[in-house]
Amino acid sequence: MKLAFSTLGVPGLPVPDVVRLAAEHGYHGVELRAGHEEPVHSGLTERQRSDVAGEFRDSGVEVLAVASYVQVAAPGEDAPALRGLRDHVRLAADLGASYVRVFPGAGEDDGDAADTRAARRLAAVVPEAADAGVRILVETHDSHRTGADVARILGLVGHHHAGALWDVLHPWLGGEQPEHTYPVLAPYLGYVQVKDVSSAEDTTPLPLGHGALPLAGTVEVLSRAGWDGWLCWEYEKRWYPQVRALPELLSRGRSHLLRLLGESA
Repeated sequence: MKLAFSTLGVPGLPVPDVVRLAAEHGYHGVELRAGHEEPVHSGLTERQRSDVAGEFRDSGVEVLAVASYVQVAAPGEDAPALRGLRDHVRLAADLGASYVRVFPGAGEDDGDAADTRAARRLAAVVPEAADAGVRILVETHDSHRTGADVARILGLVGHHHAGALWDVLHPWLGGEQPEHTYPVLAPYLGYVQVKDVSSAEDTTPLPLGHGALPLAGTVEVLSRAGWDGWLCWEYEKRWYPQVRALPELLSRGRSHLLRLLGESA
């Protein structure tokens, strides 16, 4: 498996520094958070996109994904979600990223209508994403926190370029264990976000291996199934400014993941 980290852990850090951190600490790729206040977002010019892509290409570090904040199941008109999807697919294609992350975001309107709404919006854009060589991944998150929840949406879409991002925290919070999450997401799985927290009541981020999340169980399930994709560490420093800085944790985090994978550092 390949290892990446999310820039959610280094908010606002310039792209050259992100690339340097990944290369120095042995990560194969980076998930770029595409918030409007971040160095990479959908408002970048063509020249700026080319410069970002060049930084990664020259270093040998991959842009794994563009992490957007599009909510595909959100109530309301389709137009804003469709515009956001298309904008981020274009950004991912320009940067050479394989994936665009989206959220469900149905809020309290999380029934069949939300599934249908999300599937309709994804189905409208995935042919364009396929042409661009990009997959749109719905994260296990908020209104659709379990693998079973996200699989309902993707089953309605029925297109390979609409897939799933397995964030290990949210299915666990929803009472779904890795051995149940993987089988339902396997036909759709793009990559896996790993993290650690102390408990379901306290989700303040911790260094990998220092908390309660079933990381070993997750890696075991993936390895047993022969899955050979990406593990991306999402350390939510952006939302928890009091926690330790990610750069000082990257080497130990990589070593912990390699131990789980049965590889040497």
